[in-house]
Amino acid sequence: MKIIVTENYDRSCEIAAKMIADVIRAKPDARLGLATGGTAEAVYTYLIKEYKEGNLDFSKVSTVNLDEYVGLSPDHPQSYRYYMDNKLFNHVNIDKKNTYVVSGIGDIEKNVAEFQRKLQEKPIDIQLLGIGVNGHIGFNEPNSVLKEKTHVEELDESTIRANSRFFRNIDEVPRKAITMGIGDIMRAKCLVLVATGKAKAQAIRSLVIGDEIYCRNPSTMIKLHQNATVIIDNELAELVGYKKD
Repeated sequence: MKIIVTENYDRSCEIAAKMIADVIRAKPDARLGLATGGTAEAVYTYLIKEYKEGNLDFSKVSTVNLDEYVGLSPDHPQSYRYYMDNKLFNHVNIDKKNTYVVSGIGDIEKNVAEFQRKLQEKPIDIQLLGIGVNGHIGFNEPNSVLKEKTHVEELDESTIRANSRFFRNIDEVPRKAITMGIGDIMRAKCLVLVATGKAKAQAIRSLVIGDEIYCRNPSTMIKLHQNATVIIDNELAELVGYKKD
């Protein structure tokens, strides 16, 4: 696992975007694994900039997203399909038929199975990841065991509280989500995780310091991946006590 420490959060997002852009330039029909949230949005801003400057072509790219809330329709302002359309897809020349965000409504069991089939169609060339305050990646929450494949996850109270800032009140936050499993994430050819902020310090400390792997911090599974990069800024590195070699 490679760890990059940057001067600030903005630079972290720029580096992550460059990694994704380099994959697309090397392989125009690359399959991207995408994430949502504030960190991902900043990364997408740089990708849109590259596209608008004529340096990036999404016309043959396909994508698959990590997760989606159960109970939110694709046109709900807090659904991840809505997020992806508005934060990235509407601003680049990607064919939306080549983008996939699992549906959180209808026959959920069927949707989970479809999600797994989608993942088996074509390998993910690079997977963008954020990290929850409790160490979750995707919506794989801390537990005594972790699931390998796509599944419905009961959201941890810390996740619900953290995500409540996107809703009018905490009662509106969905309690379940469909997510890639840990095995699905680990099968991507390359992983890039970006993190910032003191709220993430405890989770990041276990990820970047030591060689222990904990189901209670799902992000630590990334240590097993042969091509994973974790990008943090100086402030977070100092907070967790990480020293560059």
